[in-house]
Amino acid sequence: MSTRSPIEQSPLTAHHAHWGLPKRLAFRFFFAYLGLYCLTTQILAGLHLPIFSKHGVPILGTLWPLRPITFWTAAHIFRISHPLVYMSDTGDKTFDWVQTFCLFVVAAAATVVWSLLDKRGNYVFLDGWFRLFLRLALASQMFLYGLAKIIPNQMPFPFLTRWVEPFGNFTPMGVLWNSIGASPAYEIFTGCAETVGGILLLIPRTTLLGALICLADLVEIFAINMAYDISRKLLSFHLILIALFLLAPELPRLADFFLSREVGPSNQPELFRSGRGRRIMADVQITACVYLLGIYAYGNATAWYAYGGGREKSPFYGIWTVNELSIDGQLRPPLLTDHDRWRRVIFDFPASVTFQDMDDSFAGYGATIRSQGKTITLTKESDKNWKADFVYDQTAPSLLTLDGTMDAHAIHMKLERMETNKLPLANRKFHWIADYPFDRQEVRR
Repeated sequence: MSTRSPIEQSPLTAHHAHWGLPKRLAFRFFFAYLGLYCLTTQILAGLHLPIFSKHGVPILGTLWPLRPITFWTAAHIFRISHPLVYMSDTGDKTFDWVQTFCLFVVAAAATVVWSLLDKRGNYVFLDGWFRLFLRLALASQMFLYGLAKIIPNQMPFPFLTRWVEPFGNFTPMGVLWNSIGASPAYEIFTGCAETVGGILLLIPRTTLLGALICLADLVEIFAINMAYDISRKLLSFHLILIALFLLAPELPRLADFFLSREVGPSNQPELFRSGRGRRIMADVQITACVYLLGIYAYGNATAWYAYGGGREKSPFYGIWTVNELSIDGQLRPPLLTDHDRWRRVIFDFPASVTFQDMDDSFAGYGATIRSQGKTITLTKESDKNWKADFVYDQTAPSLLTLDGTMDAHAIHMKLERMETNKLPLANRKFHWIADYPFDRQEVRR
């Protein structure tokens, strides 16, 4: 009976082993398809290769020749007439779906040509290096999203506009983003699960365990993306394919483990025969792990202090109710039918302000607040010539008066800051014991 660890890799003993035709065909296809997908999407950029450190790694799928091929396929195969957006950061665009189809066709054609020209019995050596590349690619994506949750930037605590926005106006993605953002502890936990999977994936002796953890994380992510209509369905699905490809050779051993049978050593060959070569390769993988962790930790820490919980807040931070509003000297009562009257003014970020209308819609403006002179200047990003000027008077910490002109109208407003620290979203603490339901609406049901 073998005394080796079930996840410890064996030496290169299967170099001349013959692969069956199905296995060779599967390897050729997935080598072409997954390789192309990694090279043409954000996955390559996620590796942060030092040679591209100055300008960043380009998204090759948006460049020649893939971009014109994708446009041609969209127009002539799928009969898509509208222009394709391809430079946006959002995923699952029409461009992305069409290009994925193109990659599939190219990979299928490459498999056929490869099979006709190459009669080798196995691809052990190529398989080993390709798996190393996929492990790095998958781990980088786990670090990308994992560390963005550990340092909660991906789903930040809900911004103040969300506190007063009607729930029915939220998209399913908005519901998910803000509910997870409202619970930083859960977000950090999920981020730790993703990051740990990536770390274990890059340690040679724990690769199998890391791939299993990554697969579990990714299945949950894909389900959430589908259920909440989040635009990362393509990416999460392909990351699942990568995890399954890495796990495929170990499936018989995993079956033995779960069926309580004797588990033999892994038959996956090492990249190097010598012990020194294997030690160097292990050091390289661990170094890559530390490098990627450092890159993403630094980037997220910087973002946290610039945009997240460590960011600077507006001098008037808070949600202010418009108690009184006069336009050109005429008092405007708070009628829901008055579309020219504001209901609230929200100061969150130092360089912006948001007005909420009586119908609960929002209008955002750039803001420059000057304590010297006590002035506020509003601007519009869509109209560089537009400007509104106000003079403010803060008679008390929770009382603010604004006087000025906006759209050639004289404006006078009296604002009162809402005590947001008394809202459950702001002051709700953790409870081990709950003697009564927290949500009274649930009781009424």
